[in-house]
Parts: sequence; C-alpha cells; structure tokens
Amino acid sequence: MNYIDIFLEALSAEKGRSKKTLEAYSSDLNAAQNAIGDLLNATNEEVQNYLASLPDKASSVARKASALRSFYKFLMLEKIISKNPTANLELPKRRRALPKYLSQEEIELLISSSGDIKTSTRLKCMIELLYASGLRVSELCELPMSANLGDKLLIHGKGAKERLVPMHETAQECLRKWLEVRDSDSKYVFPSNAKDGHITRDGFFKILKKCAVLAGIDPHRVSPHVLRHSFASHLLAGGANLRIIQTMLGHEDISTTQIYTHVMPEKLRDTIETAHPLAHNKIKDL
Repeated sequence: MNYIDIFLEALSAEKGRSKKTLEAYSSDLNAAQNAIGDLLNATNEEVQNYLASLPDKASSVARKASALRSFYKFLMLEKIISKNPTANLELPKRRRALPKYLSQEEIELLISSSGDIKTSTRLKCMIELLYASGLRVSELCELPMSANLGDKLLIHGKGAKERLVPMHETAQECLRKWLEVRDSDSKYVFPSNAKDGHITRDGFFKILKKCAVLAGIDPHRVSPHVLRHSFASHLLAGGANLRIIQTMLGHEDISTTQIYTHVMPEKLRDTIETAHPLAHNKIKDL
C-alpha cells in the first residue's frame, strides 16, 4: 500500500491543496523514500541524517522537512505508526529576504507610462488592479468576469479559498474603461488568443518590463510580484492593520505577512513624535 499516495489524496480532498502543492509534496516525499527506504519504519536519526545530506539551502531543506512532518503527522492521526520520527526534528532556520518594492512615486510613474503602450487601457487596468488589490499575477491573468462585483473582486486563491478584495475608485474606473473597449465575449477579464484563453503571466511580464523602461525605472526592479509587495508595504506604512493585509493578500499564515514589517521603523518613529504625550519635549541625543 502506497501511503504517500493516500496522504496526497487526503490533502487534496480534506485540505483542498492545489495541484502544484501536491506535486511538491509528492516530489519531496518520494525523494526522501528513495534516500531513506521504508518511511514507515524510519527513525529520527535516519530522517535527520537525510536532511543533513541535502544541499545547504535552508529554504529547500525546510520545505522537505515540512513535507515529512506533515506526512508523519497524518500517519500518526490515522494510527498507521505509533512513533513520529520527526517529533524532535531540528529544522534549519530560514532567512527570509525582505520583499522588494517600489516607492509610491515610482508606481505613479509606471502607471502614467502605460499610456505609451499599444494596449495602454488594458495595461493601466492591470497595473492598477495589482497595486490596488495586491493580487497574485496568476489571479490577475485568470480573473473571470464573474469576479467583478463593482467595488470589489471575488478572488479564488490558493487552496480553492475565496476572498473579497475591495477596489478604490481609481481602480474601479480603470476597470470600467477597460471593459468598455474590451471586444470579446470571453469569460476572462483579460482575454487573449493564448491556449488558456487569457493573457499569460509571461505576456504580462514582458509588457510590464517595457513599461518600466518607458518610465525610466530599472526593469529588473519591476515585476508583478514587486507590485504586490508594494501594495502591502505601502498599506502597512500607511497604518493598515496587519491582519487586514493578510486577508487581502490571501495569506494562510500571519507569519507570511509579517515580512512587510520592514517598513515599520520609520512609521513607528513618526507615530512616537506625533502621538506621544511628551513628544513636544524632544530629546536630541536619543
């Protein structure tokens, strides 16, 4: 009996994990089984030695360790094994890089430069929606017409989870203008002749890079994900609640959203100087 397949079926049916996530789990668990042998009888030492033998890339090792821990947790809950070999597993510490983002001025410049592109109305709309709502690029490119609820978007994100994302008036107006000139009966907001019927990630990526050049911004600093990071960073710097940002981004865990707290030091200083009761007695040598 292949317990890896049974575990993956449970993840799909009970947790609603995406195909990409399931493929990653399958790859990691089968690699571990090839190296260790029978995972059901593996010891803590064997699992630890396997992880120690992997190339020294903390994020990759941590992902494989996480897959093993989830697998053995499942086996314990199903009473297939009586002892969890990952119970006292020492995981490598992951150093998460700070997200790259553009300034508000650069975002405005990028949006204004979209008017120089042949498909300017569509491009401006896509940039506005990314920056206004923090969508993932896949969510944007695959956005169905049914997602448009006027002042908000109904997004089907990772793990088949739905979330409502509000749009400010400027973004709403850009979307209205695009839909007025959009000449298609496609179910997608941004249709194309591509195989899937909507603009592809690569297609949007290339247009965005061209727009960055026209805006005088280093194209290496501009990507759909950078716009998503910019959305979250600017919201947090403006005083938005981290939990609200988590909901809008569709993050399952608040720790993922916490990477944006890098924008807080300056914000905290401003808050202290303007709101603290003794702020008027400024001490120069702090």
